Amino acid sequence: MADEKPTTPAATAATAPEATAHENGVAEPIARPAGWMYKGFKVGKHELWYASPIVQLLMVAMVCFLCPGMFNAISGLGAGGQVDATAQNNASTALYSTFAVVAFFSGTIANKLGVKLTLAFGGIGYCIYAASFLSYSHNQNNGFVIFAGAFLGVCAGLLWTAQGTIMMSYPPEEKKGRYISWFWIIFNLGAVIGSLIPLGQNINSTAGPVTDGTYIGFIVLMLCGAVLALFLCNAGNVQREDGSHVILMKNPSWKTEILGLVETLTQSPWVVLLFPMFFASNVFYTYQSNDMNAAHFNTRTRALNNTLYWSSQIFGAVITGYALDFGPARRSVRAKGSFVVLFILTFVIWGGGYAWQKQQVTREVVEDVDHPYVGVDWTDGGEKYIAPMWLFIFYGFYDATWQTCIYWYMGALSNSGRKAANLAGFYKGIQSAGAAVFWRLDGLKKPYDTMFGATWGLLGGALVFAAPVIWLKIKDTVSIEDDLKFSDETITDVAPTKDKVALSLEHKKEEEV
Repeated sequence: MADEKPTTPAATAATAPEATAHENGVAEPIARPAGWMYKGFKVGKHELWYASPIVQLLMVAMVCFLCPGMFNAISGLGAGGQVDATAQNNASTALYSTFAVVAFFSGTIANKLGVKLTLAFGGIGYCIYAASFLSYSHNQNNGFVIFAGAFLGVCAGLLWTAQGTIMMSYPPEEKKGRYISWFWIIFNLGAVIGSLIPLGQNINSTAGPVTDGTYIGFIVLMLCGAVLALFLCNAGNVQREDGSHVILMKNPSWKTEILGLVETLTQSPWVVLLFPMFFASNVFYTYQSNDMNAAHFNTRTRALNNTLYWSSQIFGAVITGYALDFGPARRSVRAKGSFVVLFILTFVIWGGGYAWQKQQVTREVVEDVDHPYVGVDWTDGGEKYIAPMWLFIFYGFYDATWQTCIYWYMGALSNSGRKAANLAGFYKGIQSAGAAVFWRLDGLKKPYDTMFGATWGLLGGALVFAAPVIWLKIKDTVSIEDDLKFSDETITDVAPTKDKVALSLEHKKEEEV
């Protein structure tokens, strides 16, 4: 990335963190560079600083809270908050098509420009997307909605690659699961709060599109997220508690980063076995938002379902993230255990979904303009609403579990920021290709049962392909020497302070001999 490492600091009282190094048996504070980025402040019993991994992760989470979080709130309404899902289907197909192409190569862009600029530019597209639906409510300008979707695909590819780089490469190995869960909590709080906006606006509405005020609220929040991204520090300035730094390229060029993209695949060709899991990781949104929520429920109940869906993701992220960091078990054992849990959840939760789906009316009935279909209202209660309400909750939990596991698997394969950017790009690109296919299938008015079956089958099949990687390639740790093979940095550039001290002592002994 176009990020420079901070200069070697002199230890001062103002920059002394909690962690310590040991030289000649004497504990000394781990030094941080001078400057406001490294000035410590206490949060409870912990000392933090602006350029610490946790502060930067929380800032990125807030950007995603305000941009993709609000986007999820709009999408979760079904039909983008409109009565007819055609505009959103067209926009989503354009969005995920450009997203797939740009994201696949966006690791190269993030490595060259740096995560801050990549993330900030990525946030702009979300504002335009929300504005296009506000416009559509008044003039039915389908072309603007499609353009906004395509432009958002470009922006989202960049934003999510920068986000994935930070989430996978900034934390130490033993804390990656909880860092992912912390991000997912804040990110989905954006969707929860965003979904409360239309719920409040449409509490008495059982038909029609959402109000203008709903869209205006989304636009303002998304713009704030794009601006916030500019206040991040570059990856090269980040210093962990143990004094280590993110592994990057010292002097990245477009040539080195394009070659790095190729090397990510040629050095670890088996990573392609994770691609079906990437492909499947967003396809369920089409069925859940359009073919379930928008099709079978009225306006205010769609808003409530949306809130419950994103709220349950918070619980899914917390439980999964902390379980993946469960200290007493070795990382390789935790990986295998998570795979078994994913397999069970796929067939239990989606099996329940099948039991509900087979009882529902067809697309032809729902979309019959001569005989308007009356969606379920939350006051219907009983089996008519309570059963699908719980199904929405479990679908949200499953989504968070699937996504958290994928990020953790990728983070377990490498600690390199450079490789993480490329893996994140592959993930979001292939994920978006899957989403584009399923939004297109929905746009072609495929039967609801077909959409459900294709989604469930793809999820189950993806786990079969991913099993060898999860079972055989995730090790208990990745050595710093292995990570440095993908960089032009040396161990003294990135190693924890205690390792640098040990290397220094070893060098002194060699000189004495």
